[in-house]
Amino acid sequence: MEELLIPTEGDESNSNNGSFSPKDSGENMLEWVKNLLRGSSAVSFREWLKDYCKRNGLLALSVFAVVTGCILGFMLRNQNLSTQAKIYFSFPGELLMRILKMLILPLITSSLMSGLSSMDSKACGRMGLLTVTYYLWTTFIAVVVGIILVLIIHPGTGTEMEGHRLGGGPYSTDLVPVLKTTTKTIEPNYVYIMPDENNPKVGRPVFLELTPAPDILYKGVPGSSKQMNVLGIVIFSATMGLLLGKMGERGAPLVNVCQCINECVMKIINAAVW
Repeated sequence: MEELLIPTEGDESNSNNGSFSPKDSGENMLEWVKNLLRGSSAVSFREWLKDYCKRNGLLALSVFAVVTGCILGFMLRNQNLSTQAKIYFSFPGELLMRILKMLILPLITSSLMSGLSSMDSKACGRMGLLTVTYYLWTTFIAVVVGIILVLIIHPGTGTEMEGHRLGGGPYSTDLVPVLKTTTKTIEPNYVYIMPDENNPKVGRPVFLELTPAPDILYKGVPGSSKQMNVLGIVIFSATMGLLLGKMGERGAPLVNVCQCINECVMKIINAAVW
């Protein structure tokens, strides 16, 4: 028959001292937090947080700016701001967009020419096929998303037309010309497409109730486009990069120039974004 062990008073005191209780757990957790904030762990946490902000600071600030802009936009939507206030709000964003658009051309040309000049022809062909496919798919997705958003949002609805503004005369203040002059100094596109005489931009169509006579001649007015031909620039830069790579030492000076331009443009973009 098994013996029944009865604990003594000393054993009971030892078991009580070594038992687990929620109060002791809370005190231990509090002491651990204090040591974390005061000890070397706090230093390591601060270093980790500093390094994380340094590596992902641009992403965090971008998300914060987007959220802040959306909140301010919804809050000020029904405030009926004046034209002057709208110009003040849109000035930093317009200035940033003009700077980025201004850097598109040197960034595309320098990066493509310097990158493709150091690649193999077979790899370049495969890369070119993937690039064209990616460009077509992204363009298709952008068109579909744009059409859907236009049908949902209806941009321009409720906007006052320029001719229906009260007062009749041009709206101008002391600061508005300064802002316009500042934005005009940063031109988003320095390469324009010349007017095409063979394919002119026709004017506004006029519909007549009567059938026009056969001797009426229509004359088209040549037009111009301020949009950049990005696809043509990409094809030209890629071709130049491939040919510079095949030229070897003779094309090395121009490749070095393109690499220097690419580094300078990236530094300018980094400074503009920050």
